[in-house]
Amino acid sequence: MQVLGIVGHSESGKTTLVERLTQRLSGTGRVATVKHCTHPPDVDTDGKDTARHRDAGAAETVALTDDGEWYATGESRTLDETLDALAPDYDYALVEGYSDATIPKVVLGDREVADPVVHRAPHGADADLDEIVTAMEERDPYITLETLVADVKRDPDEVYSGAIATFTGRVRAQEGPDDPPTELLEFERYDEVAAEKMATLRRDLEARDGVHAVRLHHKTGVVDAGEDIVFVVILAGHRGEAFRAVEDGINRLKEEVPLFKKEVTVDEEFWAHER
Repeated sequence: MQVLGIVGHSESGKTTLVERLTQRLSGTGRVATVKHCTHPPDVDTDGKDTARHRDAGAAETVALTDDGEWYATGESRTLDETLDALAPDYDYALVEGYSDATIPKVVLGDREVADPVVHRAPHGADADLDEIVTAMEERDPYITLETLVADVKRDPDEVYSGAIATFTGRVRAQEGPDDPPTELLEFERYDEVAAEKMATLRRDLEARDGVHAVRLHHKTGVVDAGEDIVFVVILAGHRGEAFRAVEDGINRLKEEVPLFKKEVTVDEEFWAHER
């Protein structure tokens, strides 16, 4: 799922741009929208922002208040939890508001926002949709373990599968009680080489007897302590084939894919390859 935030002041045309993008993107995939509200909204009331999202073609609209109330269902969820829930079922998520979120963003007007910013425009009615869509699709998609599991279940050979094995790598906060706590890891990669290596690894694993589908994903950028970093998902005929492919997959990914890791602890920061 590609995620894009639209942020700006109250008269900057945020909802107008969400409408325009939803109309554009709904022709090629399923679109969900998320609206940041400062007070309980009138969800799907005619003329209100979430209703405008849906009228423009959004398959699902979610309104979140500052305390995390999810007005689509009455549950309490953070933005990240909401995106996690949407990711397996949607191709695009457009997020209106959330200037401090670390998702790629279009900025309207002179609003101060957190990086990354992929496009700026004076008003939502004037923003260049071609440039925005191109910039969004050049970013890594928002991928969860559930996204990859759902993807392998759609494989044509799924009928021959009796096992799905997964591996999730996380940011470990400490090696032990005396270890300085890690605050975050930051990952960089050589995009073209990394993509080629990942594709080769996937082909090698899928060529094994009994392995029907493989999905691999490693995050880049900043990943905080306790968050997930890397996923390996194997669809196989039997559990033994699945377990072996998962272990070999994560071992080869760490050895062969050119990823560079910076660790930030409470005491220092350093690039792992320099140690």
